Amino acid sequence: MANKVIGIDLGTTNSCVAIVEDGTPVVIPNRGGYKTTPSMVAMAENGKRLVGHIAKRQAITNAENTVYAAKRLIGRKWGSAAVRSSVESMPYQIVGGPHSDVRIMLRDQVFSIPELSAYILQEMKIITEEYLGEDISQVVITVPAYFNDGQRQATKDAGMVAGLDVIRIINEPTAAALAYGFGRNMERKVAVYDLGGGTFDISILEIGNNVFEVISTAGDTFLGGEDFDRRIIDWVVSEFKREHNIDLRKDRMALQRIKDVAEKAKCELSSVKEVEINLPFIISTGRNEALHVQSKLTREMLEELAGDLVERTLEICAQALAEADFEKSDLEEVILVGGMTRMPMVQKAVADFFGFAPCKGVHPDEVVALGAAIQGTALTEDNCEVLLLDVTPHSLGIMIVGGYFHRLIDRNTTVPTSESHAFTTVKDFQTSVKILVLQGENDRAEENELLGEFVLTGLRSANRGEVEVDVEFSISADGIVSVIARDSETGLEQSITVTATSGLTEDEIRDMINANEDHMVDVRTTGEFDKLKHEAETLLRDIDSLFPKVQQIISGSDFGQDAVSKARSVCDRARDAIDAKNIDELTECTEALGRTSNMFRGVVSKTTTD
Repeated sequence: MANKVIGIDLGTTNSCVAIVEDGTPVVIPNRGGYKTTPSMVAMAENGKRLVGHIAKRQAITNAENTVYAAKRLIGRKWGSAAVRSSVESMPYQIVGGPHSDVRIMLRDQVFSIPELSAYILQEMKIITEEYLGEDISQVVITVPAYFNDGQRQATKDAGMVAGLDVIRIINEPTAAALAYGFGRNMERKVAVYDLGGGTFDISILEIGNNVFEVISTAGDTFLGGEDFDRRIIDWVVSEFKREHNIDLRKDRMALQRIKDVAEKAKCELSSVKEVEINLPFIISTGRNEALHVQSKLTREMLEELAGDLVERTLEICAQALAEADFEKSDLEEVILVGGMTRMPMVQKAVADFFGFAPCKGVHPDEVVALGAAIQGTALTEDNCEVLLLDVTPHSLGIMIVGGYFHRLIDRNTTVPTSESHAFTTVKDFQTSVKILVLQGENDRAEENELLGEFVLTGLRSANRGEVEVDVEFSISADGIVSVIARDSETGLEQSITVTATSGLTEDEIRDMINANEDHMVDVRTTGEFDKLKHEAETLLRDIDSLFPKVQQIISGSDFGQDAVSKARSVCDRARDAIDAKNIDELTECTEALGRTSNMFRGVVSKTTTD
């Protein structure tokens, strides 16, 4: 099992980890036996970090210190529309960071989004290491296809903070297609419709001879199950306000209870036509009177509340088809990915749009992690024949005179790739040019994402338009963007390798890595102590049950009494070590308890035989 590469689907609602074993991709269950783990992080009152199921269980009573859907904020700029929406709707406190990034305050501590995401990735790492019985480091992490460079870098930073070597970031729909086509000799044009907890993506691919080629991709990184939940929450809150003239949004615990029941109702309505929403004692009026939420929500009502969200996904599907230059009839399969595709309205809408029933042959919650594990194997094993050809999801270019955006590489261009264009100076006697590297689709440069900037100096002094500068963009298979500006006449050049920023400095990332390493030592020590404690307590019970028989057998022997005395002493030491949580002392005592238990059993067994 040496050099295993794991695949992690870092989801908005749930996360999943997989690995390829003996040529077969498998999902690794967590300690509770579940294949997925809630993407939730909480800070308990005692300062303890809670991740996954344990964080979700206490979310209602600790709403303002429990983070969910952090993926929607990763790599975003403070003040953006998506962030403003989250500030208004989330029970936890979202604040601006020192680098125009987004941070979250939990119990007077401020955490970056990559840091919180790292805690979830670290949980996936622990789950894997317990399953394999060895340390792992290399990982492929999936992201929404429509994530920009900043969001991808923030995800990569999260992996670094978690103690992982992120060998590739790949798109979720592409990962799903890899898992769908793995081991199947097929030639097929497919669409992957991926509607998860926080994001929507559609990718059009051609699969043939183990080559997976993405033709186009489109999406919305702020459209998913959270928005469906929000529609139910808004309905419950507005109905309650209409009846009692009380706004439940002002009570964070009440809002978290509604969020919890809204998510459950949404899921249940995929299999039943009607659900009861009952929340007793949702709020007190202060006059010794408690009010309750008691409503019925039908599938038809939910479809009316959220119909426009599904319609929005279909508009994006039409965009992806147009950019791929495909007709719907060109496709042979539509693969459904993400938990929201269990919703009957979504399945019907997809079938109606594409003209045929979508494929349900993959597990919507597990297929992305499986594909990531397959890609990890393809990158590290020489005999793996899988080839993935992905595209850049956003256009790349530079700012030109007038503040306009000039595209050099269009979105949906297969990577790796490179493009160049010749520009001329725009002012008389201009001896330098400033190159602003941008990513996005808006014709105005200021509306796009600034990836980096540099200056080419030493140009010949001449009238405007007489000096020509070649600008060359290249993107590697890893998505690394490099830009070169070159004076066509002299060959003088300046270049930059664009490293997107997640809003964290190198020092901050290093400090987080060190803090997380200390936490991992604590986690492993705690886990080791718990195992020793369980083993010691089992041996103590065994010895306690044997004591009466052993004492009776050796009552007349000085040697026997000495053995019993030593046994009592080691038992007392072991109990003290458990109380003191002294792992070194407990290790020594557990070995002694094992010898004592074997000796006692030998005495009893010999006497019984005689």
